Amino acid sequence: MDNHLSFLLLFLIFYRVSAGRHVSVQAGGSITIPCSYDQYYINHVKYWCKGYDWNRCSSVVRTDHPKSTDRASISDYIAQRVFTVIMTDLEPEDSNTYRCVVEINGGIDSMIQWFYLSVTPGTPELYVDQQEVTGVEGGSVTVHCYYSNSGDMKWCRMGGDGVSGYSGTLNGTSVTLKRTSEANNRTVLTVTMSGLKMENTDWYWCRVGELEMPVHITVSQQTATQRTSKMSSSTQDPTPQQPSASPTAESVQTDNTSQGAEGNMEEVHQRSVKVLLISLGMLVVVTAGILVTWKMCRKHKDNKAKDQTTNNSVSDDPEQDITYSTVTHTRETAQQQDPFPEADDDVTYSTVIPQHKAQLKGQTKSAEPDDNVVYSSLALQVTTQQRAAAQ
Repeated sequence: MDNHLSFLLLFLIFYRVSAGRHVSVQAGGSITIPCSYDQYYINHVKYWCKGYDWNRCSSVVRTDHPKSTDRASISDYIAQRVFTVIMTDLEPEDSNTYRCVVEINGGIDSMIQWFYLSVTPGTPELYVDQQEVTGVEGGSVTVHCYYSNSGDMKWCRMGGDGVSGYSGTLNGTSVTLKRTSEANNRTVLTVTMSGLKMENTDWYWCRVGELEMPVHITVSQQTATQRTSKMSSSTQDPTPQQPSASPTAESVQTDNTSQGAEGNMEEVHQRSVKVLLISLGMLVVVTAGILVTWKMCRKHKDNKAKDQTTNNSVSDDPEQDITYSTVTHTRETAQQQDPFPEADDDVTYSTVIPQHKAQLKGQTKSAEPDDNVVYSSLALQVTTQQRAAAQ
């Protein structure tokens, strides 16, 4: 029963193993090979072995020991369920069949993938500028695959679907393929992935015919510097440029196009912030102006009130009530007035009539502005007989 289960498990594993891959590398160069494994093997030991015969495949590097040699190293990325093997300083003698293997304790080791590595002294039939490409979220990346062989062109995600022809999508990301010819009888397959997402970080394969070359794409979030640079470039006036057939110029143009929507949103946000700051600045200036004007008016009113108080204090004294005496002469008989004079004498009497200064303003302007003074003038005149008698 146990043998049947082991055989069934082994059959399922081999059923999931894809066909071998043919990789070409120039002598003296290096290459990175990714090996994807099932979640069931996370805690298992993985290794890279060399040999055409599976029963005689000798281990080169292992995730337990040795993890590296003078020209090979292995790394296990458990979170991505991928382990990678890097081989450097390759020589034609290194051309052989290699396998990605998972060690099974107490059972038959499981082969995940096998490769045929061809090391050529000249330019390989299929190669890329670099195997590590980095992009930003919402942006784009461009990969140039140079090849001299013939066959169908395809861009595939490791363990997933692929895009052939001229365009397609992978996990919601737009992919375009463009083929151009070079003067040295080589053809360039330009692969552009636009509208990148964080989940697009993975290994991909550039395939032409039977040859393949792995490329790792890393998508990162935009930094503040990149956002600022994008805003400055979007606010500048566009300058006419001459059309260029170079892959580099084309990749830059595609990147700007793919990031346009996000750049516009960022630009609108920045402009809103600027308008808000300007409005706040104007409000502060207006408020300060109002405060200064109010203080000046207040100070002016205080000074004016002070001046009025001083004037009132100076003019209050003359305005105070002054009692004046007006003397009127009345000639009457002795019987009507004083009983003491003699009956035959004429007597002149003076009558004191108090008057306030306010009443006298209309009558005279010669009054002395003495405060709180009562004037009285008394004139007594007697007859000629009295004078003579007095003499």
